Amino acid sequence: MPSMRIHLAAGGAAVLLVTGAVAAGIGAANAAGSLTAAVSMSSWNSGYTATYTVANGTPSTVGTWTVEFDLPAGTTVGTYWDALITTSGSHVVARNREYNGNLAAGASRTFGFVAAGPGSPANCTVNGSPCGGGAPQPSPTRTTSPRPSAQPTVRPTVQPTVSPRPSPSSGANLDDPRKKEIAMQLVSSAENSSLDWKAQYGYIEDIGDGRGYTAGIIGFCSGTGDMLELVDLYTQREPGNVLARYLPALRQLDGSASHAGLDPGFPGDWRTAAKDTAFQQAQNDERDRVYFTPSVAQGKTDGLRALGQFAYYDAAVMHGYDGFASIRKRALARAKSPAQGGSETSYLSAFLDERVVEMKKEEAHSDTSRVDTAQRVFLQNANLDLNPPLVWKVYGDPFQILN
Repeated sequence: MPSMRIHLAAGGAAVLLVTGAVAAGIGAANAAGSLTAAVSMSSWNSGYTATYTVANGTPSTVGTWTVEFDLPAGTTVGTYWDALITTSGSHVVARNREYNGNLAAGASRTFGFVAAGPGSPANCTVNGSPCGGGAPQPSPTRTTSPRPSAQPTVRPTVQPTVSPRPSPSSGANLDDPRKKEIAMQLVSSAENSSLDWKAQYGYIEDIGDGRGYTAGIIGFCSGTGDMLELVDLYTQREPGNVLARYLPALRQLDGSASHAGLDPGFPGDWRTAAKDTAFQQAQNDERDRVYFTPSVAQGKTDGLRALGQFAYYDAAVMHGYDGFASIRKRALARAKSPAQGGSETSYLSAFLDERVVEMKKEEAHSDTSRVDTAQRVFLQNANLDLNPPLVWKVYGDPFQILN
């Protein structure tokens, strides 16, 4: 049964709790009298997370912004948030979303992405001018065509390949395609009592938890804001879709259990939209932006392998990212993370203990089997890389992934 979650406000800088981010030197954020864009990056072995801050140093309001840059060969953009990103060869164009384009004098906005490969962004411009401020420097290689309404190019890191299954690498992180598929099956076993997570795009019901409608592959909720952000993204990509007309109601329902403005047509229209591959991809992208990508990035920063990264992700799905952060803080007060020189097993045990404490605060989460007869079993078996075969139970129901 899908679970409750706490709304996480949009904004890449707030989402990515990654320590040690360093400015990449692509423009000063506060150059006087200019619109600027500065990037900070947090790297790991196979890539990095980049967060751009677009700042308005002019005395006037800026209505829209577009940041463009080049990536060297071998580096590609995967998941992204708080901008619409398109690529043409090595050139990347990031345009503001509907909700974050307007910049008053002195205001700033952030967006970000996860890159595969080591190469840093170069040749940055914002609204056609250098990202560090100054006069426009047009380039014939720049893309200036209007924003496409079609779905952006799908990257393999966003949509996992599940058939045929690649052999899992014992040391792979959770964002490895096969490990990500395992993560989705584990969550689905708890959320939907099924390993077939792709059958849940059209799921929708009110489970009586005070969050309104719960729907989709990880339980987007009409009362917590993540459903609003999903439908907004879908409408950015597919204007005129069957859910677009509900956006005003969803904006009014943030924080409410009400269905006002949604009934009676919303559930049926959701199921209709779920047949559209563009809506399926939007669900995948919002899952990654809000829950998967920041959880895995934090797990890597804390020195955790795939099991620990999954424990972080599953906690974020159920409790929201803020709830996960609170659990992590309490666990760190009890045990050092591997990045701090502590034992991975001891730290994860403390984290799962604190997770159970959090779950028991609400009746809807009082069954802690998704931790006690699943994640804790993997930990007791010293399966820190989350490698099959995996055998577990949730709510007493048995599940297994054999290869």
